[in-house]
Amino acid sequence: MEQFLLFLPALACPVGMGLMMWLMMRGHGRGGQPATPDQEQELARLRSEIEALRAAPVPFDERHPAPRPGGNPAA
Repeated sequence: MEQFLLFLPALACPVGMGLMMWLMMRGHGRGGQPATPDQEQELARLRSEIEALRAAPVPFDERHPAPRPGGNPAA
């Protein structure tokens, strides 16, 4: 019995991790809820914004201007 109590702390971590993984996986098996019309509109807006950004790439120099010497680049 005394030897079992010595191994109990060593078993607590893997058993606890397995239990947490099982509980997290259980929640993902339910399937997603259908999106509301507001969510669908927002998703469509974001997708069109992504497409617009992909169509007109901005050169690297315009995205990341060189810092001014001796000054704060944000100022």
